[in-house]
Amino acid sequence: MRRRLTLAIAALVLTAATAPWQWTLPAGMRAPRVPADNPMSAAKVELGRRLFYDADLSADGTMACATCHEQRRAFADGNTTHAGVHGDPGRRNVPGLGNVGWMTPLTWADPRLTTLEAQAVVPVTGTTPVEMGMAGQESEIARRLARDACYRAMFARAFPGDGAIDFPHAARALAAFERVLISLDSPYDAWMRGDRAALPPAATAGAALFRRDCGACHSGPLLSDGRFHRILPASPADPGLAERSGRAADAGRFRTPSLRNVALTAPYFHDGSARTMADAITRHPGKAAAPAADLAALTAFLTSLTDRRLIADKDLALPDRACGMPL
Repeated sequence: MRRRLTLAIAALVLTAATAPWQWTLPAGMRAPRVPADNPMSAAKVELGRRLFYDADLSADGTMACATCHEQRRAFADGNTTHAGVHGDPGRRNVPGLGNVGWMTPLTWADPRLTTLEAQAVVPVTGTTPVEMGMAGQESEIARRLARDACYRAMFARAFPGDGAIDFPHAARALAAFERVLISLDSPYDAWMRGDRAALPPAATAGAALFRRDCGACHSGPLLSDGRFHRILPASPADPGLAERSGRAADAGRFRTPSLRNVALTAPYFHDGSARTMADAITRHPGKAAAPAADLAALTAFLTSLTDRRLIADKDLALPDRACGMPL
């Protein structure tokens, strides 16, 4: 009897772990692309959430993904750049992660990184710059995680039949969690759905200016065309897309950032050199002498892109329990 009960519980756990993921999205919004070898599941998302906040993924146990991606800042960090675990200077501004599941390419200037699974490797084991400092120490990550009985159970649930505790599986879980960092519930979204009272008059005026002057590059539901453009003068210190393409014409070109939650993700540009939204706007070509009224209207509109649900959602925050026990 006990054996049958154990098998029944195991079957329920397996079913929960492999059940199709149910996306909750606005009408007309398609789910992000999910690689065939990393299907979504609640167990995998929960594992990825715990890993996202776990500093054991860094060399000295002081830096987690969440160190640079703070929920209260729409998963950006508010710094010009962020130093690595050994004090290595950061190279580029930390972007927010809202809606990252739809973004491609994923970084400022590397068109090769098109999946979250591949991108998760970069901060943990990358060397240019060193961030979390675990290059060549992937086996140490596995050792640290495997010593925790709860992690062993969580990996088994997230990857039924293949619950190996290693960095590739950890990267897949991190990618699953990042895909649920969905930010499509701002006042702007309510306004687009027909709630004319969702935006104040200044933001409505800013929306018209935005469509006219900014919409070519900041387009679509993510407010990014996903392409590479040169806004600031090219700098030898960071050649941008040219570093990967080898083409001199690509110097200074960086991917258009999404503007969702932009009021929470200052400073701006790939180098974090613009401290305010007005500063960022006026540094765009043709905007240096923008009238103060236009800047105020655009700023009001950009502020309406803030999704308070994203930054308040407890299911995306640092978990306080795992396997039914306090962390």
